[in-house]
Amino acid sequence: MRLASPIHLVAALAAITLAPWGLAGQATAADGHHAAARTALDHPAIARAFDRIEALEPRTMEDLITLTEVPAPPFLEAQRAAVFAEWLREAGADSVWIDDEGNVLALRRGRVGERTIGFGGHLDTVFPEGTDVTVRQRGDTLFAPGIGDDTRGLLVVLTVLRAMETAGVETDDHLLFVGVVGEEGLGDLRGMKHLFRDGADPIHAWIEVDGGGLDRIVNKGLGSHRYRITFRGPGGHSWGAFGLANPAHALGRAIRNFQDAADTLTRVGPRTSYNVGVMGGGTSVNAVPFEAWIEVDMRSESPASLDRVDAALQAAVQRALTEENDLRRQGDPLTVDVEMIGNRPSAELPDDLPLVQRAVAATNALGSEAELARSSTDSNIPIAKGVPAVTIGRGGEGQNGHALSEWWINRDGHLAIQRALLLVVMEAGLAGPVS
Repeated sequence: MRLASPIHLVAALAAITLAPWGLAGQATAADGHHAAARTALDHPAIARAFDRIEALEPRTMEDLITLTEVPAPPFLEAQRAAVFAEWLREAGADSVWIDDEGNVLALRRGRVGERTIGFGGHLDTVFPEGTDVTVRQRGDTLFAPGIGDDTRGLLVVLTVLRAMETAGVETDDHLLFVGVVGEEGLGDLRGMKHLFRDGADPIHAWIEVDGGGLDRIVNKGLGSHRYRITFRGPGGHSWGAFGLANPAHALGRAIRNFQDAADTLTRVGPRTSYNVGVMGGGTSVNAVPFEAWIEVDMRSESPASLDRVDAALQAAVQRALTEENDLRRQGDPLTVDVEMIGNRPSAELPDDLPLVQRAVAATNALGSEAELARSSTDSNIPIAKGVPAVTIGRGGEGQNGHALSEWWINRDGHLAIQRALLLVVMEAGLAGPVS
């Protein structure tokens, strides 16, 4: 469906009933936020901005391809950050800088400036250095690692700024357009942890663009603990040094011990998961390894459940160490190193929070039925700190995120940019056009 003007959007909004979006008992508050969305859509500056978003589509697609082909491996986002910073500067931000952690920040000053609203997407991809990120096109489909997650999210952020500047959309609050580092994998949300660290300049609300589609709004953070477990020993020849305690054998015991306990813990109660995702060690088939290691991911909707499955892992590892050392016939005992390599907090914001309801109203105004959800995104950090935050989708259609075969189609993708602009303006307060 293509909605070319705010008049069509208002008509779509009028056809939506408030009950289906699942906030029972909140009809009065919902009415107010839906009315605010209608008021914003009626404003001439928003109409101009929506038109600019559609007019910018060819440039947005061209820039999506260009930015996707700028590598951004974990911890190596600097090259992409430099390009994104320059584009934000050219788009008209009042000031642009890259902070000590590598985040790109672009400030657009508000008329009043009592609050700062953050609006961002993440710079990094999951793909290692050297991955071919060339974009290939077949028909209307773009194929490339990272084309959607989250390069398209960055283009949503950039295009909102471009449209606001050219359409003369002004806000009461300051807007901070951000390209965030370290969202994926072992990045462990380091960019967001830096932005929301104690003593940092306050960001009073956060809107993240990540994930696909137009209807999903994340207001609940899925927590995770991640560990690298490494067993170490003297190592030696598989025949001549037979009887040494074996790190690989201990690792196998640890995995089995952990699964036996975690399986029971995750069958009831809040949804909780566990996974041994990476393993390594050893030098040869005929050598007792001197080390063996795994990386473990555990997630839960509940902090208490996450702590319980974490405790099960710790106990399983120590039990495996004792069992393997008890079997040794010669040599020094094994040691084990348990290193936490990721800690994302579980937390959630109430469904009736004004920012959440504004996100629902903005989504419904674009003709989509909003769905509140839980996920692991950059928003985990502000949510855990009690700062209003939501993550909204990048729009279009795509699949195979985190895979080399990732693809994305610009099918009504402008609607996600329009929804993002509407939400940003509703949260920051529309101050009217410059002239």
